[in-house]
Amino acid sequence: MTPTPFEALREVVRPEWIDANGHLNMGYYVVAFDLATDAWLDHIGLTPAERDRSGATTFTLESHVNYLREVKEGDPLRFTTRLLAYDAKRIHYFHEMHHATGGFLAATNELMSLHVSLETRRAAPMAEDVLARLAEVLSEHERLPMPSQVGRRIGLDGKP
Repeated sequence: MTPTPFEALREVVRPEWIDANGHLNMGYYVVAFDLATDAWLDHIGLTPAERDRSGATTFTLESHVNYLREVKEGDPLRFTTRLLAYDAKRIHYFHEMHHATGGFLAATNELMSLHVSLETRRAAPMAEDVLARLAEVLSEHERLPMPSQVGRRIGLDGKP
């Protein structure tokens, strides 16, 4: 299979997502990325049926958004997702939001999710078939170039 990021979600910037500056409000970038996460989790086997069967789900431990170019009401969006790493209980992945017709990268979202038992609210290992799917996806995605936004930190480097 060709090493390519996962792509399933297409969305349009909705009128209710627009702020006083006339562009996508920063909080709605996260909402849009959350829709991409839902598609991604389905792709790797963490479907609603699996959550019902296992009594487990994922919680986000950490999230970093980089806002690169503004998008406005009605703009078409295309989302890609790539797996960066995983273990029995965690998934490290990265979304890109592209303007679907302009082609530019509008924003990125790096996330670490934890697989959690809904009964105990504690970390729980993922099912073997999900881990096998993650191994398959990682073998494709690890050949892709690492996005420059991965692992970035915020700061001013001590300059006044």
